[in-house]
Amino acid sequence: MARVDKVPEREAGPFGRYAYRLPRRRFGEVAEPLTVMAHHPKLLLGYGMMELAFERSKLGDEHLKSLAVLKAATMVGCEFCIDIGSVLSRADGVTEEQLRGLPAFEQREAFSPLALEKLVLRYAAAATRTPADVPEELFDELREHFSEAQLVELTAAITLENYRARFNHAFGMGSQGFSEGSYCAVLETSTIATGGE
Repeated sequence: MARVDKVPEREAGPFGRYAYRLPRRRFGEVAEPLTVMAHHPKLLLGYGMMELAFERSKLGDEHLKSLAVLKAATMVGCEFCIDIGSVLSRADGVTEEQLRGLPAFEQREAFSPLALEKLVLRYAAAATRTPADVPEELFDELREHFSEAQLVELTAAITLENYRARFNHAFGMGSQGFSEGSYCAVLETSTIATGGE
């Protein structure tokens, strides 16, 4: 339960009501973070525009972006993000075996057919650590596979997930049950404490 009151839909303003409808259509209910952010309509609008931009831009292989975002969520430990991210990533082609293998992705065969998956996951982990530490060699490897615009999109997706997770943590928002009945990725407690894999 959030530490502040949820804004009821009837009080959310025109954009807020629109923002509430989108996840309800997709998931059957409104995402709790939206009901908290609706206390500040201008921030809700700005955040909504960022989410819309991600929804409409395509990295080329959406499952790579989904893997990176979910890796960030598991490292930061956001129950809400892990819950909804597991559902969204499956829709983008991430397998259950990959969801199970995220904490130790370097050793998992689920990621071996595409070395690019492990490269993207290394980047997500490096960018999510506190402090963020992305080695030059890793970035150079990414440049071999992605355009500058794609690198901006991938980085923004990872860092936006860090924003979401920290916002949700601060307000005490946990899992909403979106992935109930199917496998959900798990919190990576060791990476939060040590910054390691």
